[in-house]
Amino acid sequence: MLTFELLKTEGQARRGRLTLNHGVVETPVFMPVGTDGTVKGVLPRSLEEMGAAIILGNTFHLWLRPGLDVIRRFGGLHRFEGWQRPMLTDSGGFQVFSLGGADGKGRRLTEEGVHFASPVNGDKLFLTPETSMQIQTVLDSDIAMQLDECTPYETAGRVTSLDEARASMAMSLRWARRSQAEFARLENRNALFGIVQGGMFELLREESAARLAELDFPGYAVGGVSVGEPKEEMRRIMASTPRLLPAAKPRYLMGVGPPEDLVEGVGAGVDLFDCVMPTRNARNGHLFTRFGDLKIRNARHRADERPLDPTCGCHCCARFSRAYLHHLERCGEMLAPMLASIHNLHYYVNLMREVREALDEGRFAAYAQQFAAERARGIE
Repeated sequence: MLTFELLKTEGQARRGRLTLNHGVVETPVFMPVGTDGTVKGVLPRSLEEMGAAIILGNTFHLWLRPGLDVIRRFGGLHRFEGWQRPMLTDSGGFQVFSLGGADGKGRRLTEEGVHFASPVNGDKLFLTPETSMQIQTVLDSDIAMQLDECTPYETAGRVTSLDEARASMAMSLRWARRSQAEFARLENRNALFGIVQGGMFELLREESAARLAELDFPGYAVGGVSVGEPKEEMRRIMASTPRLLPAAKPRYLMGVGPPEDLVEGVGAGVDLFDCVMPTRNARNGHLFTRFGDLKIRNARHRADERPLDPTCGCHCCARFSRAYLHHLERCGEMLAPMLASIHNLHYYVNLMREVREALDEGRFAAYAQQFAAERARGIE
């Protein structure tokens, strides 16, 4: 089940409400990434307290470990990982893309699906659109994604050509139809999103969006960005693609990105975002704040009594100093990335809450300007 209400617009920016089987999600929204059935280093209770309304699970990794036999015993991923709010799962396509490496030799792509070796034990595996739908049905995610081929920015050391991107996009469209047919055959009670591909070519993006719209998916995603392309290319595609999609359906920008990209994406008409950046950067001592980014390992924080961000209401900023976090990071204490992850995720979740409030009040353009000015100011 999925219903989407478009509550308000300001330019291309949209304020909406998404109702799913496990709850209601106010949009625009950021979705923390929980690859192996957990958002790394963060308790589900902490995610709930910071206001995370929906998180991600990873089809590929959960298929390999713990395996579908285990998750089936729990009736799905929600009970298995102790998260009762909505959840989205990816299709596994990006992970298979990543396994290919720069030369693409880590996988063998056919019309039927993708052959590859398990990164866990080397077993030979075969992922098809049908298999992906079967896995995601067992996971019982509120939003499932079609299996697609993630078009690389470069192929064999050179920029992917128009013809190569077109062939890849066409494959994803054929897989979209197969994913949709299998999803229906399984009588999956959740929602399936189609994924727009086409590389860095706007004419291919237009064709992909139009053909997917004919299939009438409950929602749509923009895929194939943040795959090695220059930042200006990514921003061009992010700016042009969302408006090609049906206005009455939710729009999801996959795998993006820094806080600036989220605010810019909202301005382009995106409703849902996800990215590993908040937790990955936290594990490397890189913290996001309202006034720019902070690297907690730097010696300047050794005796600093201030919180990371005095305007932040997260558990980390409410209780601990920069000096303490610097100490934990320098000592390699596991609490360091845990607290940093809580802070970064709270920052992202709260950023989207502020964006929603600005849209509710008809001041998103002014908010975006203020946001950019504060981030440019730099942390003291």
